[in-house]
Amino acid sequence: MLLSDFDFPFDPTLIAERPVDPRDRARLLMFDRAAGVVAHRHVADLAAQLSPGDLVVVNDTRVMPVRLTGRKRPGGGKVDVVLLREIAGGAWEALLKGGGRIGQVIDFDDETSCHVVDSGPECSVLNVMGGRPLRERLSDLGTMPLPPYIKRRPEPGDADWYQTVFARSDGAVAAPTAGLHFTDALLRRLEERHIGVASVTLHVGPGTFRPVRVPNIEDHRMDPERIEIPGKTAERIMGTKASGRRIVAVGTTVVRTLESVAGMDGTVRAYSGETALFIAPGYEFRVVDALLTNFHLPRTTLLMLVSAFTGLDRLKELYAEAISQRYRFYSYGDAMLIV
Repeated sequence: MLLSDFDFPFDPTLIAERPVDPRDRARLLMFDRAAGVVAHRHVADLAAQLSPGDLVVVNDTRVMPVRLTGRKRPGGGKVDVVLLREIAGGAWEALLKGGGRIGQVIDFDDETSCHVVDSGPECSVLNVMGGRPLRERLSDLGTMPLPPYIKRRPEPGDADWYQTVFARSDGAVAAPTAGLHFTDALLRRLEERHIGVASVTLHVGPGTFRPVRVPNIEDHRMDPERIEIPGKTAERIMGTKASGRRIVAVGTTVVRTLESVAGMDGTVRAYSGETALFIAPGYEFRVVDALLTNFHLPRTTLLMLVSAFTGLDRLKELYAEAISQRYRFYSYGDAMLIV
Protein backbone atom coordinates (compact mmCIF):
# COMPACT_ATOMS: atom_id res chain seq x y z
CA MET A 1 0.00 0.00 0.00
CA LEU A 2 1.06 3.57 -0.61
CA LEU A 3 1.81 6.04 2.16
CA SER A 4 -0.55 8.51 0.48
CA ASP A 5 -3.43 6.06 1.10
CA PHE A 6 -3.28 7.09 4.75
CA ASP A 7 -4.07 10.76 4.26
CA PHE A 8 -7.38 12.24 5.37
CA PRO A 9 -8.77 15.80 5.41
CA PHE A 10 -8.49 17.34 8.86
CA ASP A 11 -9.44 20.49 10.75
CA PRO A 12 -6.49 21.47 12.99
CA THR A 13 -8.83 23.31 15.36
CA LEU A 14 -9.86 19.84 16.62
CA ILE A 15 -6.45 19.19 18.20
CA ALA A 16 -6.94 18.99 21.97
CA GLU A 17 -4.56 21.15 24.02
CA ARG A 18 -5.69 19.72 27.36
CA PRO A 19 -7.74 16.71 28.49
CA VAL A 20 -11.32 17.00 29.69
CA ASP A 21 -11.97 16.84 33.44
CA PRO A 22 -12.63 14.19 34.60
CA ARG A 23 -10.74 12.36 31.90
CA ASP A 24 -13.34 9.62 31.42
CA ARG A 25 -15.79 12.31 30.22
CA ALA A 26 -13.97 12.25 26.88
CA ARG A 27 -16.30 11.34 24.04
CA LEU A 28 -16.30 7.79 22.69
CA LEU A 29 -17.09 6.87 19.11
CA MET A 30 -18.16 3.22 19.10
CA PHE A 31 -17.97 0.98 16.06
CA ASP A 32 -19.34 -2.55 15.92
CA ARG A 33 -17.51 -4.24 13.05
CA ALA A 34 -19.93 -7.15 12.69
CA ALA A 35 -23.07 -5.00 12.65
CA GLY A 36 -21.49 -1.99 10.93
CA VAL A 37 -23.12 0.25 13.56
CA VAL A 38 -21.70 3.54 14.89
CA ALA A 39 -22.77 5.03 18.23
CA HIS A 40 -21.68 8.01 20.29
CA ARG A 41 -20.98 7.65 24.01
CA HIS A 42 -18.41 8.74 26.60
CA VAL A 43 -15.41 6.80 27.89
CA ALA A 44 -17.16 6.73 31.28
CA ASP A 45 -19.69 4.37 29.61
CA LEU A 46 -17.02 1.83 28.68
CA ALA A 47 -17.99 -0.78 31.28
CA ALA A 48 -21.57 -0.83 29.99
CA GLN A 49 -20.32 -1.45 26.44
CA LEU A 50 -18.30 -4.52 27.42
CA SER A 51 -19.42 -7.88 28.80
CA PRO A 52 -18.71 -9.58 32.15
CA GLY A 53 -15.68 -11.78 31.74
CA ASP A 54 -13.99 -9.54 29.13
CA LEU A 55 -10.38 -8.62 29.93
CA VAL A 56 -9.14 -5.05 29.45
CA VAL A 57 -5.37 -4.96 28.90
CA VAL A 58 -3.51 -1.71 29.64
CA ASN A 59 0.05 -0.48 29.23
CA ASP A 60 1.60 0.35 32.62
CA THR A 61 4.64 2.21 31.28
CA ARG A 62 5.41 5.48 33.01
CA VAL A 63 6.39 8.59 31.05
CA MET A 64 9.66 10.16 32.13
CA PRO A 65 10.01 13.99 32.22
CA VAL A 66 12.54 13.98 29.39
CA ARG A 67 12.04 17.48 27.98
CA LEU A 68 14.87 19.68 29.24
CA THR A 69 16.10 23.22 28.66
CA GLY A 70 19.84 23.79 28.50
CA ARG A 71 22.27 26.59 27.77
CA LYS A 72 25.13 26.40 25.29
CA ARG A 73 28.65 26.85 26.55
CA PRO A 74 30.03 29.34 25.73
CA GLY A 75 27.48 31.99 24.88
CA GLY A 76 24.48 30.85 26.93
CA GLY A 77 22.14 30.32 23.99
CA LYS A 78 19.05 28.23 24.76
CA VAL A 79 18.81 24.60 23.66
CA ASP A 80 15.61 22.54 23.87
CA VAL A 81 16.37 18.86 24.48
CA VAL A 82 14.05 15.87 24.31
CA LEU A 83 15.74 12.70 25.53
CA LEU A 84 14.72 9.64 23.50
CA ARG A 85 16.62 6.64 24.78
CA GLU A 86 19.39 5.87 27.25
CA ILE A 87 22.22 3.93 25.63
CA ALA A 88 25.52 2.43 26.77
CA GLY A 89 27.51 4.26 29.40
CA GLY A 90 24.71 6.57 30.46
CA ALA A 91 24.68 8.44 27.14
CA TRP A 92 21.34 9.42 25.59
CA GLU A 93 19.91 9.70 22.12
CA ALA A 94 18.10 13.04 21.96
CA LEU A 95 16.39 15.58 19.77
CA LEU A 96 17.96 19.02 19.94
CA LYS A 97 16.53 22.38 18.92
CA GLY A 98 18.82 25.38 19.06
CA GLY A 99 22.26 23.82 18.73
CA GLY A 100 23.43 20.30 18.01
CA ARG A 101 26.90 20.40 16.46
CA ILE A 102 29.37 17.77 17.56
CA GLY A 103 31.46 19.02 20.48
CA GLN A 104 28.82 21.46 21.75
CA VAL A 105 28.60 21.55 25.55
CA ILE A 106 25.13 22.07 27.05
CA ASP A 107 24.61 23.03 30.70
CA PHE A 108 21.36 22.06 32.44
CA ASP A 109 22.32 23.44 35.85
CA ASP A 110 25.42 23.74 38.05
CA GLU A 111 25.53 19.96 38.57
CA THR A 112 24.69 18.43 35.21
CA SER A 113 25.98 19.11 31.71
CA CYS A 114 26.44 17.14 28.53
CA HIS A 115 28.30 17.37 25.26
CA VAL A 116 27.20 16.34 21.80
CA VAL A 117 29.28 13.37 20.59
CA ASP A 118 27.28 12.46 17.48
CA SER A 119 24.68 14.12 15.27
CA GLY A 120 22.61 12.43 12.60
CA PRO A 121 19.44 13.00 10.58
CA GLU A 122 17.21 11.34 13.20
CA CYS A 123 18.80 12.36 16.50
CA SER A 124 21.95 13.37 18.36
CA VAL A 125 23.91 11.52 21.03
CA LEU A 126 24.75 13.23 24.32
CA ASN A 127 27.41 12.18 26.80
CA VAL A 128 26.40 13.32 30.27
CA MET A 129 28.83 15.01 32.64
CA GLY A 130 28.00 15.29 36.31
CA GLY A 131 28.02 13.37 39.54
CA ARG A 132 24.71 11.55 39.16
CA PRO A 133 23.24 9.76 36.14
CA LEU A 134 20.90 12.01 34.19
CA ARG A 135 18.00 9.57 34.74
CA GLU A 136 18.22 10.32 38.47
CA ARG A 137 17.96 14.07 37.82
CA LEU A 138 14.98 14.09 35.46
CA SER A 139 12.50 14.94 38.21
CA ASP A 140 14.56 18.07 38.96
CA LEU A 141 15.41 19.13 35.41
CA GLY A 142 12.71 17.85 33.10
CA THR A 143 9.11 18.39 32.10
CA MET A 144 6.68 16.14 30.24
CA PRO A 145 7.53 15.63 26.53
CA LEU A 146 4.28 16.84 25.01
CA PRO A 147 3.86 16.04 21.30
CA PRO A 148 4.87 18.80 18.87
CA TYR A 149 1.28 19.36 17.69
CA ILE A 150 0.47 20.69 21.18
CA LYS A 151 1.86 24.17 20.67
CA ARG A 152 1.76 25.46 24.23
CA ARG A 153 4.58 25.01 26.72
CA PRO A 154 4.25 22.23 29.32
CA GLU A 155 2.29 23.23 32.41
CA PRO A 156 2.38 21.80 35.96
CA GLY A 157 -0.86 19.93 35.24
CA ASP A 158 0.81 17.90 32.50
CA ALA A 159 2.69 15.91 35.11
CA ASP A 160 -0.66 14.27 35.92
CA TRP A 161 -2.53 14.75 32.64
CA TYR A 162 0.18 13.04 30.56
CA GLN A 163 0.41 10.00 32.85
CA THR A 164 -2.04 7.11 33.11
CA VAL A 165 -3.55 6.12 36.45
CA PHE A 166 -1.91 2.69 36.11
CA ALA A 167 1.61 3.95 35.23
CA ARG A 168 4.13 1.89 37.19
CA SER A 169 7.31 1.30 35.21
CA ASP A 170 9.57 4.20 34.19
CA GLY A 171 10.77 4.07 30.61
CA ALA A 172 8.46 5.86 28.14
CA VAL A 173 9.19 9.10 26.31
CA ALA A 174 5.55 9.46 25.25
CA ALA A 175 2.28 8.43 26.84
CA PRO A 176 0.21 5.43 25.74
CA THR A 177 -2.58 7.89 25.06
CA ALA A 178 -5.64 5.62 25.04
CA GLY A 179 -4.89 4.89 28.68
CA LEU A 180 -5.05 8.58 29.58
CA HIS A 181 -8.86 8.38 29.58
CA PHE A 182 -9.03 6.03 32.56
CA THR A 183 -9.92 7.18 36.06
CA ASP A 184 -10.17 5.35 39.36
CA ALA A 185 -13.96 5.63 39.06
CA LEU A 186 -13.92 3.94 35.65
CA LEU A 187 -11.73 1.14 36.98
CA ARG A 188 -14.25 0.60 39.78
CA ARG A 189 -17.10 0.39 37.28
CA LEU A 190 -15.22 -2.25 35.33
CA GLU A 191 -14.63 -4.24 38.51
CA GLU A 192 -18.29 -3.97 39.54
CA ARG A 193 -19.30 -5.38 36.18
CA HIS A 194 -16.79 -8.26 36.54
CA ILE A 195 -14.61 -7.01 33.70
CA GLY A 196 -10.97 -7.75 34.40
CA VAL A 197 -8.02 -5.41 33.99
CA ALA A 198 -4.50 -6.71 33.36
CA SER A 199 -1.29 -4.93 32.45
CA VAL A 200 1.60 -5.31 30.05
CA THR A 201 4.49 -2.93 29.43
CA LEU A 202 5.70 -1.29 26.24
CA HIS A 203 8.09 1.56 26.90
CA VAL A 204 6.97 3.97 24.22
CA GLY A 205 10.01 5.22 22.34
CA PRO A 206 10.66 7.31 19.26
CA GLY A 207 10.02 4.31 17.00
CA THR A 208 6.27 4.47 17.66
CA PHE A 209 6.16 7.98 16.20
CA ARG A 210 9.00 7.82 13.70
CA PRO A 211 7.66 9.26 10.43
CA VAL A 212 7.05 6.83 7.60
CA ARG A 213 9.19 8.17 4.76
CA VAL A 214 8.96 5.38 2.19
CA PRO A 215 6.35 5.53 -0.60
CA ASN A 216 5.35 1.88 -0.05
CA ILE A 217 4.53 1.21 3.60
CA GLU A 218 5.71 -2.39 3.32
CA ASP A 219 9.26 -0.98 3.24
CA HIS A 220 8.91 0.77 6.62
CA ARG A 221 10.81 -0.66 9.58
CA MET A 222 9.91 0.01 13.20
CA ASP A 223 12.60 0.72 15.78
CA PRO A 224 12.67 -1.87 18.59
CA GLU A 225 10.96 -1.02 21.89
CA ARG A 226 11.11 -2.83 25.22
CA ILE A 227 8.09 -4.93 26.17
CA GLU A 228 7.12 -7.20 29.04
CA ILE A 229 4.19 -9.54 29.58
CA PRO A 230 4.00 -10.87 33.16
CA GLY A 231 3.15 -14.51 33.62
CA LYS A 232 -0.05 -13.62 35.47
CA THR A 233 -1.25 -11.47 32.57
CA ALA A 234 -0.50 -14.23 30.06
CA GLU A 235 -2.51 -16.70 32.18
CA ARG A 236 -5.46 -14.32 32.41
CA ILE A 237 -5.43 -13.72 28.66
CA MET A 238 -5.46 -17.44 27.91
CA GLY A 239 -8.20 -18.02 30.51
CA THR A 240 -10.32 -15.27 28.98
CA LYS A 241 -9.87 -16.71 25.51
CA ALA A 242 -10.77 -20.20 26.73
CA SER A 243 -14.01 -18.88 28.23
CA GLY A 244 -15.03 -17.27 24.93
CA ARG A 245 -14.68 -13.71 26.24
CA ARG A 246 -12.86 -10.81 24.60
CA ILE A 247 -9.41 -9.31 24.97
CA VAL A 248 -9.85 -5.53 24.86
CA ALA A 249 -6.58 -3.73 24.10
CA VAL A 250 -6.24 -0.18 25.44
CA GLY A 251 -4.16 1.45 22.76
CA THR A 252 -1.97 0.48 19.85
CA THR A 253 0.99 -0.22 22.15
CA VAL A 254 -0.96 -2.99 23.87
CA VAL A 255 -1.95 -4.44 20.49
CA ARG A 256 1.66 -4.54 19.35
CA THR A 257 2.81 -6.08 22.63
CA LEU A 258 0.25 -8.89 22.62
CA GLU A 259 0.46 -9.65 18.93
CA SER A 260 4.28 -9.68 19.08
CA VAL A 261 4.37 -12.65 21.43
CA ALA A 262 1.36 -14.60 20.17
CA GLY A 263 1.93 -18.01 18.67
CA MET A 264 0.25 -19.01 15.43
CA ASP A 265 -2.61 -20.47 17.49
CA GLY A 266 -2.95 -17.28 19.58
CA THR A 267 -1.11 -18.63 22.61
CA VAL A 268 0.35 -15.88 24.80
CA ARG A 269 3.17 -16.59 27.23
CA ALA A 270 5.22 -14.49 29.62
CA TYR A 271 7.89 -12.51 27.81
CA SER A 272 10.52 -9.87 28.42
CA GLY A 273 12.43 -8.44 25.46
CA GLU A 274 11.82 -6.20 22.46
CA THR A 275 9.33 -5.77 19.66
CA ALA A 276 9.62 -4.11 16.27
CA LEU A 277 6.25 -5.37 15.01
CA PHE A 278 4.67 -3.19 12.32
CA ILE A 279 0.95 -3.82 11.86
CA ALA A 280 -0.72 -2.61 8.68
CA PRO A 281 -3.76 -3.63 6.58
CA GLY A 282 -3.62 -7.32 5.77
CA TYR A 283 -2.39 -8.32 9.22
CA GLU A 284 -4.33 -11.18 10.85
CA PHE A 285 -4.89 -10.54 14.56
CA ARG A 286 -4.34 -13.53 16.84
CA VAL A 287 -5.11 -12.16 20.29
CA VAL A 288 -6.89 -8.80 20.31
CA ASP A 289 -10.68 -8.82 19.88
CA ALA A 290 -11.51 -5.16 20.61
CA LEU A 291 -9.55 -1.93 20.64
CA LEU A 292 -9.86 1.36 22.51
CA THR A 293 -7.77 3.99 20.75
CA ASN A 294 -7.38 7.72 20.25
CA PHE A 295 -7.62 9.50 16.90
CA HIS A 296 -4.22 9.53 15.20
CA LEU A 297 -2.18 11.63 12.80
CA PRO A 298 -2.29 10.93 9.06
CA ARG A 299 0.46 8.76 7.57
CA THR A 300 1.48 7.28 10.95
CA THR A 301 2.07 3.68 11.95
CA LEU A 302 -0.62 4.11 14.61
CA LEU A 303 -3.22 4.97 11.98
CA MET A 304 -2.05 2.03 9.89
CA LEU A 305 -2.51 -0.36 12.81
CA VAL A 306 -6.06 0.83 13.48
CA SER A 307 -6.88 0.59 9.78
CA ALA A 308 -5.74 -3.04 9.87
CA PHE A 309 -8.36 -3.59 12.57
CA THR A 310 -11.24 -1.85 10.79
CA GLY A 311 -10.29 -1.78 7.13
CA LEU A 312 -8.87 1.42 5.65
CA ASP A 313 -12.00 2.60 3.85
CA ARG A 314 -14.12 2.06 6.94
CA LEU A 315 -11.61 3.88 9.14
CA LYS A 316 -11.69 6.89 6.84
CA GLU A 317 -15.48 6.90 7.16
CA LEU A 318 -15.20 6.77 10.96
CA TYR A 319 -12.71 9.63 10.96
CA ALA A 320 -14.99 11.67 8.71
CA GLU A 321 -17.81 11.03 11.19
CA ALA A 322 -15.61 12.08 14.11
CA ILE A 323 -14.56 15.27 12.33
CA SER A 324 -18.16 16.14 11.43
CA GLN A 325 -19.17 15.62 15.08
CA ARG A 326 -16.24 17.76 16.31
CA TYR A 327 -14.49 15.01 18.24
CA ARG A 328 -11.23 16.16 19.82
CA PHE A 329 -8.11 14.63 18.26
CA TYR A 330 -4.72 13.24 19.28
CA SER A 331 -3.10 12.73 22.70
CA TYR A 332 -5.49 14.76 24.88
CA GLY A 333 -8.47 14.15 22.65
CA ASP A 334 -11.41 11.75 22.50
CA ALA A 335 -11.44 8.02 21.83
CA MET A 336 -12.84 5.29 19.65
CA LEU A 337 -13.92 1.77 20.71
CA ILE A 338 -13.83 -0.86 17.98
CA VAL A 339 -15.48 -4.18 18.83
